[in-house]
Amino acid sequence: MDLEIHPLRLAADARGIVYEPITATEMPAQKNAHVVYTRPGGVRGNHYHEHGTEIMSVMGPALVRIKDPRGIRDYPVAAREVWRFTLPPRVSHAILNTGTETGVIVSFNSWPHDPVKPDVVRDVLIEPEAAAAHG
Repeated sequence: MDLEIHPLRLAADARGIVYEPITATEMPAQKNAHVVYTRPGGVRGNHYHEHGTEIMSVMGPALVRIKDPRGIRDYPVAAREVWRFTLPPRVSHAILNTGTETGVIVSFNSWPHDPVKPDVVRDVLIEPEAAAAHG
């Protein structure tokens, strides 16, 4: 699977927003799901997965930094937008909450989570000190 990046369609009304982070056909391949809340200025990720493909939806405002064989690229996600990132194995990623409220990331992975031997390799793309200066 290749790196894919695109905005998700949102349904919004006075109650808030709803979006679908994965399709019905993608659901059976998932072995792990997790929801991440990130404080303003907080950084998540700074790693890649050795085996699993991760499908990650990021609600803005946030900065997503990706590193793959083509280099390092930044993807700003605007407030009230949700972007989906499909990250094949060995594609490094980091997410910085650039807003003033708690950020939300919803992720699915094709590899089961093992807390004793997680499928992550640290690769710092956004230094926590730089993130603190951003917020």
